[in-house]
Amino acid sequence: MKLITSAGVLVAVALAVAPAYSQEDKLEPVVEGASSINDSARKSQLTIDQISDDMQERLQQYKRIMKEIDGLKVYTTQVEQQISSQESEKQDINNSIDQVSYVERQITPLMLRMIDSLESFVELDVPFLQTERSERLQQLNDLMERANVDVSEKFRRVMEAYQIEADYGRNIEAYTAEHEINGQQQDVTYLRIGRVALIYKTRDGQHLGIWNQEQRSWQELDSKHLPAVDEAIRIARKQLAPDLLMMPLFANKSNSSTQNSAGQ
Repeated sequence: MKLITSAGVLVAVALAVAPAYSQEDKLEPVVEGASSINDSARKSQLTIDQISDDMQERLQQYKRIMKEIDGLKVYTTQVEQQISSQESEKQDINNSIDQVSYVERQITPLMLRMIDSLESFVELDVPFLQTERSERLQQLNDLMERANVDVSEKFRRVMEAYQIEADYGRNIEAYTAEHEINGQQQDVTYLRIGRVALIYKTRDGQHLGIWNQEQRSWQELDSKHLPAVDEAIRIARKQLAPDLLMMPLFANKSNSSTQNSAGQ
């Protein structure tokens, strides 16, 4: 009786275990399928993330390229404007080149007339630096005869001479040269104040003279003006700072000249 009971128990246990094993066998493929799906989903998500990153990178690259294109458009517009301006300048230059021969034919006579006028002016001007100014005029005349010098250089030299003459009227200068006094050549110091006054002084200070432009002659100057002349000479040589000077001048009155003092 006990044996039968034990056998019955074993049969009951076997019958209870059998359905459990059968259920696990059925779920295992499902679990494996779900795991496979999850793996596939992860891979798909990684692929999607990679594609999204690539798209973002390409979008940024596209924006950079479009920005560069916009900049190039602005640059191209400016270059086109410059080219247009250069074309206009090129045309002007070509027109000028075409006129060179004509200008040269006209400018040469003009320069010759300018030199003649300058010679007349120097001849009638206050007689300072006569040797230097005469040599400059002679150099201009020699320059005009040279065929190996460009017209532009000749014109520059003529204008330079005019500028030098113009500057004489705006500065003060002291220089040493010879001057005839009582029939003898003596070393004197000339003082030129613009074109207003030209005075000489001997080394010993015994003789002073001033140029009378109205009479075109030298006149003796009173020795009382010697201190003022000495001071002016030192200023001209930059040995003293510029200051107010009381200098003798000539003033025209009814075609006669009188000697006055004026501030310089």
